[in-house]
Amino acid sequence: MERSNRVRRKLVHQVFDRTYNRLLHTVTLTHLSNGKTDGADYAIHSRLLSSICLDLSIGFSRQKTAYVRNLAESLLDGRLRLDDIHNSDDETARLELLKIKGIGHWTIDIYLLMALGRPDIWPVGDLALAIALQRVKRLQMRPRPVEMEQIAISWRPWRAVAARLLWHYYLSNQFPRTTRTKTTPMITSKA
Repeated sequence: MERSNRVRRKLVHQVFDRTYNRLLHTVTLTHLSNGKTDGADYAIHSRLLSSICLDLSIGFSRQKTAYVRNLAESLLDGRLRLDDIHNSDDETARLELLKIKGIGHWTIDIYLLMALGRPDIWPVGDLALAIALQRVKRLQMRPRPVEMEQIAISWRPWRAVAARLLWHYYLSNQFPRTTRTKTTPMITSKA
């Protein structure tokens, strides 16, 4: 019995603790599928989110648990209205989401890109993108967010497509997490 509980906790930990942002994406994607929240759907997901938050055995840190609870409360009490986020422009959505404690710029970029399918989102804080961009562009050093922004200007209004291509490149090649030191650019070709 103890072994099965450990296995269950490990599995749940792997699924939910990878990033708080995946939970945000999973819970909200259903609400946004038609651009509207459905009352029954919302109640089911809010109960699921609440039960996850209360079960600290899943491996959330205390801080992450507080952020997820805050997210759940924000959805339930109307401080965060997903319909409004869905229908707003990128900048307005950013400003509204930043009001929620625990949601930062990277989370917002990933949410807008993945959950809402916005075409011109460019997550400059994403390490995998920076590493892939360094390799593809044969840069001596991993680009900083400002440099990533400058490189991606010409990709507007389809920077999210570029991000997806770079993530695919990153995942298709095994790159070590490099520091911001000089590295040898590596372009691999598969025959």
